[in-house]
Formats: sequence, C-alpha cells, structure tokens
Amino acid sequence: MAALRRLRQCHPAGIVISHLHTANQASAKQHYKMLVLGGGSGGIAMSARMKRMMGAGNVAVVEPSETHYYQPIWTLVGAGAKTVASSGRSTASVIPSGVKWVKSKVQEINPDTNTVRTDDGHEISYEYLIVALGLQLHYEKIKGLPEGFDYPKIGSNYSVATVDKTWKALQDFKEGNAVFTFPNTPVKCAGAPQKIMYLSDAYMRKTGKRAKANIIYNTSLPVIFGVKKYADALWEIVKQRDLQVNLRTNLVEVRPDKQEAVFENLDKPGETTVIEYEMLHVTPPMGPISVVKDSPLADDAGWLDIDKDNLQHKRYPNVFGIGDCTNLPTSKTGAAVAAQTAILHRTISRVLKNEKPDKKYDGYTSCPLVTSYNTVMLAEFDYNLQPLETFPINQAKERQIMYLMKADVMPHLYWHGLLRGFWGGPGPYRKLLHLGMK
Repeated sequence: MAALRRLRQCHPAGIVISHLHTANQASAKQHYKMLVLGGGSGGIAMSARMKRMMGAGNVAVVEPSETHYYQPIWTLVGAGAKTVASSGRSTASVIPSGVKWVKSKVQEINPDTNTVRTDDGHEISYEYLIVALGLQLHYEKIKGLPEGFDYPKIGSNYSVATVDKTWKALQDFKEGNAVFTFPNTPVKCAGAPQKIMYLSDAYMRKTGKRAKANIIYNTSLPVIFGVKKYADALWEIVKQRDLQVNLRTNLVEVRPDKQEAVFENLDKPGETTVIEYEMLHVTPPMGPISVVKDSPLADDAGWLDIDKDNLQHKRYPNVFGIGDCTNLPTSKTGAAVAAQTAILHRTISRVLKNEKPDKKYDGYTSCPLVTSYNTVMLAEFDYNLQPLETFPINQAKERQIMYLMKADVMPHLYWHGLLRGFWGGPGPYRKLLHLGMK
C-alpha cells in the first residue's frame, strides 16, 4: 500500500507532495499588496517578479508543500535517464527572499471581499491576487486506480509517487504488450504520454527485448499531436519503429491482478476492448482544482476565467492567473508558463499605473518531444496551433542538440532563471538563443 499512501499525499495540482500544517503557520500580518496562490513554477516565478516590483514584505505565496519539483524531467525519470531526487528541491530554497511563505493550503477564495481562507482557518486579505494553483490529477476516475499502483508492471510519470514505478516496469519487461495511455480530458504537457513510449521503445531495443514487445499507444485524441507539422513527423517515427497507435481510445479501467486494461471506443460509446499488458503507463484524467472550480473566479468548466491576451481575470480586474489552472486555449506546459510570466508582469505593471495592458500573449507554448535517449523534436506553436519556432532549422526533425537542451540546459535555467524571475517571456527558447549569441 506504500505507493497508494504516497499518491494520496500528493498536492491536488500534481505539483508537489503535500505536508499539510495544522498548527498556526500564518503570518501575523494578514494583508498583502500581492498574494500569490500556489508555489509551482508560475507562482514562484511571479512572486520573484512581484517582490522586485512591489518591495519585500508586500508579497506572500500560499503553498502547503515542503518540496518543489521540476516536473518536466519526470519523463526522463520514468525511463531511467534521471533520478527523482534530481527533480526536487525544498520549497524554502525556492521562495524568494523577502516574500512571505504561508505554509498552508488554500481552502476558499472570495474575490468579492478580496480575501482567501486557508485550511488552518486563517483569512488573508489582498489588494491584488495571482492564482497559480495548477490542476488536479484524477487517477480515481479510472476504475481500479489509484490502488492498482500497489501492483507491479504499472506506473505513471505524472506523480512523484509513481514515476519510479514506470522505470521499474520498464526494467522488468520481458515480453508482451507495453501500453501507454492518453485520457479524455485536458492534460498538462500533452506530449508526455507518448514521450515515454518512444523512450521505452529505445530501452527495449538497447536491451534486446524489442522483438518480443508489442508497443501500443491508446489516445483519446483524434490526432497523434495537435500541430500538423509535428504530427506528420511523429507518424513517420511511429511507422519506422513499428509502434501501434489507436486514436479515440480511452482507458476506463485497470485490473492489475489480471494485468488487464479496459479501453472504451470514444466513437462508439459503450464499446470496450480488454488488453493484457506486461507494462502499463497511465496518464490520468485531469481537471480544474476544486478551490478554483468552486469559486466565483471559475468559468463554466471550472477553470480560472482570464483574458487570453493579458492574463487578467475577466470579471475581477485585481485578479490574474498563470499556468495550468487557467482556461487559456493553449497547451499546459512549463514553456507556456515561462512565456506567460513576462506578459503577466507587464499587465500588472500597467494595472498598477491605472493604464490598460498593452502586451498580448500569443499562446506560445512548447513541447520538447523526446523520441529517444539522445534525440528531441522541439515543437513550438501558438494559440492557432501554428508553428512558432525559435531556430532557423527544421524543428520537426529529431536532433541530439535539442535533447541536451531538454535534459541539461533547461533544468538549470528553470532553477536559476525562471524561478528567480530572470528568465522567460514570449518565446523563452528564443531568449536562450539570444543569450548564446552574446
């Protein structure tokens, strides 16, 4: 039951492991000029920027967890190329100096009174609010999970409690079906569910097991990837490596004692198929976090309802949002957060001067599609799913240099640049290129 217990401790946004504090942890000062909800990538990056804009002591971030994780590296952890330990640092070490850390969980948001209530009963008031609470993982919406993670041969790169189980299942694989899933909901990092498939294929080839493996990617989507340029290139990889891709196919049940996965045909509701597996990687259904969904800040679907151009809330002008918790019509990725930081910084600076926001977010996001242990296809695109590329090369081609950037350069920039508010902005890879040219 160890894996199940650890999974239940996970932060609702799937970002960090929660250690909820019931003691009085709130600051004696209960009012802040800027209150940031969430200590993930968007929350920490914006708290650093807001501290420089508003001054030490005027900014607080509410986050219950004691460990902050760089989640994009979990794809490589699940494939044995990185360790879980390398992905985490203490929250205390990433909170900017001069920013108050309220070590509690957000219980209620009341934008009509400019207040937030925490799980330990304290009320915090604010002048301005940034919501960066991420999203919720819903393993429980798949019958047989999350308790199924206590069985072998099943893992998920989306939780720190289960990512090592992916690597164990890959190592233990002998022969049979290796199955990878994509749920019928919005997800963060929409490329990740298939990245682990390519890495597993590479590992099996390296260890001589590929001939006895049937690799299956069952996705609820009608396409392999949302941007045609990269989708066309991915279909070529699928064909070359003899991978089986089934579209409009959604995981609805896991029977771990029998090593069976049940999938529904989304084009024929009620029609199911049972697949025996030797390895199963689960991407869980995801949705808006309940504290946002149950607040006046949510849209009809439960996501934070913000202007897609300037990231300001549509009904509460002193409220802003960033990252996975929002209803921005773009992919939910770390690169999107990096791009949004500069736009949001500019928007807030204008609002503080009673001026209209003058910079527009174009929906830039990026997905480094890991296709082996030394290659990446760097997908970059905008709201309209049109390529918005950085480099003067064909980015739909697998390249080793892009893998090195994904595995080694980006983590460094994340810890020492983005979280400190010194890196990011529209086209963060473009900024990296410019830095390299200086």
